[in-house]
Formats: sequence, structure tokens, C-alpha cells
Amino acid sequence: MTIPLVVGVDGSETSLEAVDWAAAEAVRHDVPLHLLHAAAGNHEASEVVHAASERAGKGAPTVRLSSEVVHEDAISALVGKDRNAFALVLGSRGLGDLPGMLLGSVGLAVAARADCPVVVVRGSAEHRDARFGSVVVGVEEGEGSDTAVRFAFREARVRHCRLVAVHAWNPRFGASPTPQVPPWYALEAHRRPPAQVLDDALRGPEEWYHDIPVSRRVFDGPARQALLEAASEADLLVVGARGRQALPGLQLGLINHALLHHAPCPVAVVPRK
Repeated sequence: MTIPLVVGVDGSETSLEAVDWAAAEAVRHDVPLHLLHAAAGNHEASEVVHAASERAGKGAPTVRLSSEVVHEDAISALVGKDRNAFALVLGSRGLGDLPGMLLGSVGLAVAARADCPVVVVRGSAEHRDARFGSVVVGVEEGEGSDTAVRFAFREARVRHCRLVAVHAWNPRFGASPTPQVPPWYALEAHRRPPAQVLDDALRGPEEWYHDIPVSRRVFDGPARQALLEAASEADLLVVGARGRQALPGLQLGLINHALLHHAPCPVAVVPRK
């Protein structure tokens, strides 16, 4: 049985935009689409699910569609689906979020906890509707980006578009400056050249996805700035996450937090397997 793409719906406009994006994504990958609504009241829930189902059916008439109402909080309901989901898809803000919030509390919590890829649908219609023909993936030093790179190649293939691989580094702080990274002088002796970091990360997937055009970009500066600039002309930004071996809720890291709040296009957070 093919596992579905799961999209959280709450009746907000951003959740309906997520339904649009998820319906198109389900068609690209030929997987079912499952609408999930966490609610307290049955009457209101049925209206929310009905509206989302109509939206998905209109946008993607061939999609295999199912729906479910669960009576628990949205974060628990969505994270509870992660082991049997192709991916979890969420809008950038929900009905309960405060005005002015850049990213809803549910989206941030789910992206920080889920074991499967989580896509937060952000940005203008031209970014959500795949008009740029580009998937961007962030590549970090080490093996933390392996799963994200493979995910990004797969997305580029089903979208018939190019892949842009971005690696940012700073001679003073290293590729991913955090309080846990040792000083630059301790890193210099072990650092690979930035271009080699990209080559090593892409070598295996490029052999498998040899039909995908790939661009490499090395950025001398903060990773956040590099990825936001690349995402300005992208249909999807893909980044890796540390996975559950990190402290609960901290698998995202500071850079991913910033991207989820500020990226101009949908963001896929892919935990390392």
C-alpha cells in the first residue's frame, strides 16, 4: 500500500494554500493525499474537511483523496502520522496564531519533531505554483545533508526542473556557525575546500539522477543569507535536520528556524536518516 502525503487543514486560507500545493505534489509523485483535521467540534470539523476536499478535487481531479478528523491537538495528531506519511504538509500560519506571526506554532513544532519530511508552504503564488523551475538544497559540511540532497534530487526529477546546491562557509566560523562548533583555527586543518563539500555531497545522487541539471553555488558568508537569496528564485527550498538524536525540539537549528520564518518559497525540512 502506498503511504499518503498528509496535509493539515484548519480552515485558514494558508491551510487551503497548503492543500493546493499538496494536491499538486501528490499528483507528481503518484501518491494518495490525506487531509487531517484536529478539532473539538464535529459540525465545524465537517465543514473544514469538506471545503478542503473540494479545493483538492478542483485543483487535482485525479488525486486519490481521503480525510480524517481527530480529536486531539494538531501537533500530536500530525506528528503521530509521521511514520506512515510520504511527507507532512502545513500552511505557514493557522487560525489560532497571533497576528503578525511569520510562522505558526503548529508548523514550527511539527517541523522540529517529525521523523518524515515536513513542508511548510510559504511565499507568493508564483513560488507556490512552481513557476521558477528550480529546487534549491542547502548542503552543509559533513554527512548531515545526505537525506535532504536525495529528497531534493527526487523533487527536481518529478518537477522536470534544475537543482541548485548551495554551500555557505565563513573562513572565520566554518560552514555552520553555532555555539557547538569549535573555533575557526581548530577547524582549518580538517576543512575540505567548499567546492569539494558540494562535489562529495552530490556525487552519489548525481549518478542516480543523471538527467537532472545541477548548479553548484559556494557562498562566502552566512548560510541563512545564501539560502534566502537562492530561494528567491526557487519553487522549493530543501534543508536537512539533525533528527531525533538531538535534544527534543532542537533538531531544526538556528538556520532552519530562520528559513521557516523568512523563506520566500515553500520549505521542506528533511530529517537525516
